Amino acid sequence: MSDLVSLADIERAAERLAGVCVRTPLVPFPSTDPPLLVKAESFQPIGAFKLRGAYATISALPDGQRARGVVTHSSGNHAQAVAYTARLLGIRAVLVIPHTTPGVKVEACVRHGAEIVYVEPTMEARTATAEKLAEAHGFAMIPPFDDPRIVAGQGTVGLEIARDCPEADVVLVPVGGGGLLAGVATAVKALRPEAKVIGVEPELAADARASLRAGHPVSWAAEETGRTVADALRAQRLGDVPFAHIGEYVDGIVTVTEDEIRQGVRRLAREARLIAEPAGAVATAAYLFRRDELPDARTYVSVLSGGNVDPALFLDLYA
Repeated sequence: MSDLVSLADIERAAERLAGVCVRTPLVPFPSTDPPLLVKAESFQPIGAFKLRGAYATISALPDGQRARGVVTHSSGNHAQAVAYTARLLGIRAVLVIPHTTPGVKVEACVRHGAEIVYVEPTMEARTATAEKLAEAHGFAMIPPFDDPRIVAGQGTVGLEIARDCPEADVVLVPVGGGGLLAGVATAVKALRPEAKVIGVEPELAADARASLRAGHPVSWAAEETGRTVADALRAQRLGDVPFAHIGEYVDGIVTVTEDEIRQGVRRLAREARLIAEPAGAVATAAYLFRRDELPDARTYVSVLSGGNVDPALFLDLYA
């Protein structure tokens, strides 16, 4: 499988991210047995793991290409990561964003100086618009997940988990487009082959589970995935690059209900003092409510992928 991202690729991405991304802590979730440690990617400068893939990819572009600017499509966190990176590097960023994206994420992108183009909340509309802008203006396309450079950057989450907690037996990872799960699984399996890596997604957007069972990426309609409160996990289909890694390294996919996601947000805040957006809470929700579907372990790690939750929604979830 020489076309897959390697541990060396992930280590090179980690070198690029030094001084830009936080080496996020593993926060103990209180009163859990076996222990659960939460990888708090909400502590990143943009509040989500997406900065890892975006910065690793953009900073590695040739100078001339980077100077022309970048374009991406995203439901929010990746767009913010691209905007933040572009501001750091002093280049132009154009973001193609569904009009359903939470305002807290859009406002952050604008604060970083990015230009916003709104589209319908379908993958087809997002990708077509971004590709047209790239062709017309010479922008470098920075995909949200379907790219080996992105997978390598996100894989630094797994690199840190495996090195900071070598006793972790099961790692639980949110899955939308698949870049984070693919990268984490690649790194964890390279360093701890005996550990299990499990993807977690909403029942209402369970295309990854369907894809793993079918042996190829399965698409869900935007109307289906749009039902979940976990807006960052509404990707309609796994990317081809992530799917190749998931098929090779991931041990299974479990799903959680909308109520379990909401309870996960609430319990992370009340018990672990961590703010999670709904997508960021799904991996912890799997530990809290679906333990019977998980492999046995002495120590579990859940990835809290982001904390960029709309304040009004958070108040509703926390109540």
